Amino acid sequence: DDELARELAAIPNLPLDDVPEGVDEHGNVQRHVFGKIRYYAFAPKPHDDIGGALGFMDFEAAAKLSGARFVVLKKGLARLERAIGQFMLDLHTNEHGYAEINPPLLVRDHVMYGTGQLPKFEDDQFWAVKGESLAAGDDNLLEKLRSERLGLIPTAEVPLTNLVRESILDDKELPMRLTALTPCFRAEAGAAGRDTRGMIRQHQFTKVELVSITTPENGKDEHERMLACAEEVLRRLDLHYRVMTLCAGDMGFSAQKTYDIEVWMPGQGEGGAYREISSCSLCGDFQARRMDTRYRGPDGKPRFVHTLNGS
Repeated sequence: DDELARELAAIPNLPLDDVPEGVDEHGNVQRHVFGKIRYYAFAPKPHDDIGGALGFMDFEAAAKLSGARFVVLKKGLARLERAIGQFMLDLHTNEHGYAEINPPLLVRDHVMYGTGQLPKFEDDQFWAVKGESLAAGDDNLLEKLRSERLGLIPTAEVPLTNLVRESILDDKELPMRLTALTPCFRAEAGAAGRDTRGMIRQHQFTKVELVSITTPENGKDEHERMLACAEEVLRRLDLHYRVMTLCAGDMGFSAQKTYDIEVWMPGQGEGGAYREISSCSLCGDFQARRMDTRYRGPDGKPRFVHTLNGS
């Protein structure tokens, strides 16, 4: 039974029938576009060149503190990041009906398992252990560390979704819409150093997350609604973007269907490029089964909820 459970736990969610076929990002399909590319009378600079020239984006200081792929933001850029986060939270809570949550940043293994980070992506996470757990001479040190460790969240999706774990909700509580602004921590290095310049693919970054808990009947409509909420942020900032429907081979482990929002960045690559800025996923009952989260409808029978998340 244990061996079977381990094998099953590593199998990803099944794509919905309307998800495009494909093995990587080249199989993704454009859904729609907002705005248009702006052309300038000069060559736009990469964001890290601008930040470094201003003295507001310091990678060297961060390297002294923490190593590669960290950054210290100063003065105007530190304030700008804080302001953007507050703007997003205020929009989602005041106008889109999400409840703001301030969750823990350290979580247990079963919480990581619930949203799909474990067991397959164990090496992509940062793990924290108590100093007393590192006592020398312990013959079972690795087993002890795993039993006592806590994981730093790679996204607020992990604690937000798990708020309803091991519970039976009333259908009147649904849809439940949650949002949080948190630091996020990711140990993975990307594909052979790809996309690691500047503030792309950092080990630590700040992100606003959206999570919805809903009924199976409303999952697809909630997915479209969540996409619209994420898009509204970029529309109010007047940023040109496109929405892509991800193909099966480019979706995340827990997703049934995913929309990526890609913003046009004029300073990226040769002449600009689209870069993913948001990802909205419908997970069906995949996470609910791992968390044992159900709801009770009018007939009194418990059923698994459907979960969604968007960044």
